Amino acid sequence: MNNDKFKGTGVAIVTPFNKDKTVDNKSLIKVVNHIITGGVEYIVVLGTTGESVTLTKEEKKSVISVVVNTVNKRVPVVLGLGGNNTQEIIESLNKLSEVNQVDAILSVSPYYNKPNQRGIYEHYKAIAKACPLPLILYNVPGRTSSNISAETTLKLANECKNIIGIKEASGNIEQAMKIIKYKPKDFLVISGDDSLTLPMIACGADGVISVVANAFPKDYSEMTRQILAGNVKKAQQLHYKLTDITEQLFADGNPAGIKAALDILGICKPVVRLPLVEVNSETRKKLEELIKKY
Repeated sequence: MNNDKFKGTGVAIVTPFNKDKTVDNKSLIKVVNHIITGGVEYIVVLGTTGESVTLTKEEKKSVISVVVNTVNKRVPVVLGLGGNNTQEIIESLNKLSEVNQVDAILSVSPYYNKPNQRGIYEHYKAIAKACPLPLILYNVPGRTSSNISAETTLKLANECKNIIGIKEASGNIEQAMKIIKYKPKDFLVISGDDSLTLPMIACGADGVISVVANAFPKDYSEMTRQILAGNVKKAQQLHYKLTDITEQLFADGNPAGIKAALDILGICKPVVRLPLVEVNSETRKKLEELIKKY
């Protein structure tokens, strides 16, 4: 299986909303075109940043359709489809006609139930068996309250041929290095943390699924390409150009921060759905100053 199309920069895109909290398709088209023009390698729709957990089934279908049609095969599209009910995910894979319109599935580790490693392994094994597409694991303990251990990741990578990689957002570089050292040759290790992408790729990771690149796709994807090519100095320059902004984007929660930045750039409104709220005035002010300087 050729996994090269998922190397480099993927972007977990936002779902823009109107002031009345309905999905803003016009701005969604704008976001997609802004990202592709910026030179990223692929797009991830309905991830955490896309506020997928507060979208209805009908809205999800519509968002996938708008994104796929706007992308128009210019770059691959990955669909976020995960949760804490294994059977429900399997049923979605079987029933969702939209699954046939995308190139891969990104599936977050079960949250709230807090399964042990055997439970996580069996969960992903069952999904992989039902999944007609390449499957990317997503480890984000800060949101799920459970970690996919390096051993579990490697076991799944070796046993399930359609599990092609992991978005590793544990913040644990040692864990990422263990996976990189012992993984099968074509298995991808993808940074899930914008601020750690450069060091993770320096350790042997294959790219990133980014939040920051919603707003700054050109510099962020170029930074990723430079470090993948081993051009450390060039990559460092772009990395440090973005670090202050990156910090502020997450200072008052994601995706509120990135939506504030996109609003400042005139791409979409800063509206989020409850229980999320927009960034506070202090964060907004700092973002405005940093973007103006940028």
